[in-house]
Amino acid sequence: IPRDKLVVFTGLSGSGKSSLAFDTIYAEGQRRYVESLSAYARQFLGQMEKPDVDIIEGLSPAISIDQKGTSKNPRSTVGTVTEVYDYLRLLYARVGHPHCPVCGREVRRQTVEQMADHVEKLPKGTRVMVLGPVVKGRKGEYRSLIDD
Repeated sequence: IPRDKLVVFTGLSGSGKSSLAFDTIYAEGQRRYVESLSAYARQFLGQMEKPDVDIIEGLSPAISIDQKGTSKNPRSTVGTVTEVYDYLRLLYARVGHPHCPVCGREVRRQTVEQMADHVEKLPKGTRVMVLGPVVKGRKGEYRSLIDD
């Protein structure tokens, strides 16, 4: 099975597509994943049976989504149904680096002075958009920050 590719199983109803996908490939991917866990973690999961095949090579850890509608929520995604969404969000927030959607360069933290210097170097008449978070649920007046 090629990695990083879309793989499709087609065939007549009852020809074994779901059995191949779920009972063989997915089961072996899960078994190998569980095998890679510590002995302590494995004791809680129990023994997983090897699928009845001669050889399967190059499988990564696997997740599956059953064909039966698992959620009636129209906003459900693969990430929310498989419960990996929160982990991916955390991974991107902590490990990822934001990039400009226009030029593709990495966006880095800048001081107020650095931003002001950059704006001052722009040609006269260049339009600039200044954005900031909306302050809610906090006491105090923030107008002075904008005026500065």
